[in-house]
Formats: sequence, C-alpha cells, structure tokens
Amino acid sequence: MKAKSKLASRNSIHFPEWFEARSGQAKRDSAIPDVLQVGHLNVVFQPVLDLRSRRVFAYEALVRSNSPHFTGPPSLFSAAISGRVCGALGRSIREMAVVGCPGFPLFVNIHPNEFDEGYLVQPDDPIFTHEPGVYLEVTESVPLSHFRLCQSVLQEIRGRGVFLAVDDLGAGYSNLKYIADLAPEIVKLDRDLIANLGEHKRLQRLVRSIVRLCEDLGANVVAEGIETVEELRAVEDAGAHYGQGYLIARPAFPLPPVDREKIHGS
Repeated sequence: MKAKSKLASRNSIHFPEWFEARSGQAKRDSAIPDVLQVGHLNVVFQPVLDLRSRRVFAYEALVRSNSPHFTGPPSLFSAAISGRVCGALGRSIREMAVVGCPGFPLFVNIHPNEFDEGYLVQPDDPIFTHEPGVYLEVTESVPLSHFRLCQSVLQEIRGRGVFLAVDDLGAGYSNLKYIADLAPEIVKLDRDLIANLGEHKRLQRLVRSIVRLCEDLGANVVAEGIETVEELRAVEDAGAHYGQGYLIARPAFPLPPVDREKIHGS
C-alpha cells in the first residue's frame, strides 16, 4: 500500500524491476529508459460526462511526458516500439491510471502493438484490480494485420470483466464492420464529427444515424472534443449518451471536476 500511495502522490512513473528484467538488450537501443524516471512520465485524467444526469460517468487516462525526447504520446510509443518495450510501457501507464482514478470507471488507451506482447493478459495486470470498471480503448483504425490478434486478446480480457471502447470513429476511413465484429460497449465519435456540429444539418443527421446504429449494435456513444456550448447542445440533440472535451473539463491531475457552470448553462 505504501508504494501505491507514493505513486499516486507523485503521479509519475517509477522504473520497475520487471521492466528492466524483461527489456534486456532492447532497452539500451531505446530512449524509453531515459523517460522512465520519476517526473518524466505521468498520467492526467479527463472526465466523461453522462449527458442525461450531467454527472461524471468515468475518466479517461492520458499519458504525458516532459522529456525532451518526445513531442507527445505518438513519438513516445514509436520509441517504445523501436525498443521492443511497448508492452512494458503500456503496463506502466495502466498502473498509474488505476492508482490515480479511485471510485470511477476508467478509460485506458491501448496501442495496437501491445497486442503483440503478453502484458495485457497477465492475471496481475492493474486493469483487473479496478473495481469501478475499466474500458480499454482501441482505435477504429487498428491495422487489419492486428485485427485477429486484437480480437483474440480482447475476448480473453473481456471474459474477466473488462469492457471495450472503440475510439476515433469518424477520423478518416471508418470501418463499421469492425465495430460490428468487436461488439464494444462504447463507441467514441472523433472530434471531426463534432466540430461545429450545430451549424451543419446534414452532419447532424449523420451523427444521429451513427448513434442509432451504435445503439442497435448494443453500444453507447461518447462524443469527443466538445469545446463549445453549441456543440454540447448538438450532441445531446443527436442522442449521444456521453460527452468529453475542453468545455466539460481539461485533462488534469488529480481528477478534475466538470465545469458545472458551463454545462448547466447549456
């Protein structure tokens, strides 16, 4: 318990013994070990708002790094893939996310390459200890080369009580069959579909149709990237179940409250 309390107070990653043991020679070829020091990698949280009750439904964990090696999460994971430590990095992020989000369901992003390693199915993975529930987010644009493996791993994990969220629907090419095959509990609509939604009647009809389709497939919908009161009203009118974005709250640590003045003023 002491180790967890220390981790939660710092909200930063420690260089765990298991990482060094499993990384081996590969870690010397990667910038990741330089980042896995206290204060170089941390997790912030953004609320997912229930649009009906106007209460926080869950929080999404987002990784951040102040290391000069990386400009953001994509470059961080690119280095991890090059150093063959993507699974270890993902495990560390999940550890911080679970500790930092007591009392609420948690959304955690999973990089497609993590399905190539065995961390996600280990019985001691932190996602299996978070009693309020965990939603693993996989991007709608997962390469087809990963799809079958992704499907197999997710089936095993979901059998242990973990939920699935498909992220980024509407960003670029959208494979709706992918959603039908995976049967996620949550589908997250990309910002591209939400931006200025209230000003475009045809786009409103499209989003409303997508929400109905997701409901028919057994999934609830999160509208991401809500930045204005008008967008919030529009996604509510379209029937979205949940909302997320800067209007509601910016990512922060510890768990940020929603901006109730803005959301109730809508």
